[in-house]
Amino acid sequence: QVQLVESGGGLVQPGGSLRLSCAASGSIFSLYHMAWYRQAPGKQRELVAFITSAGSTNYADSVKGRFTISRDNEKSTVYLQMNSLKPEDTAVYYCNAVRMADNYWGQGTRVTVSS
Repeated sequence: QVQLVESGGGLVQPGGSLRLSCAASGSIFSLYHMAWYRQAPGKQRELVAFITSAGSTNYADSVKGRFTISRDNEKSTVYLQMNSLKPEDTAVYYCNAVRMADNYWGQGTRVTVSS
């Protein structure tokens, strides 16, 4: 079992920045591929960024060049640095951990981009 706890969401003005954190516990964090998803009101959950256990990353086209995913295996934490935020980035952001058949989700943290 893996427990995931997100933090760092909030209200930010367009053009601003936020850093989300996801702290993991309960298993060997370094073995898991980690991802951030988001779900806007009335829309399906979508993949935002992904980082493999080896550190390779991938991003949705909508956030490339603005968001950066990273991980600290010693702290069992994955981060999402979000810059140049836009109103369309408003959503609940979820942390996800995947390894073979195991798939875990956090409870989500809300990000609102508004002036």
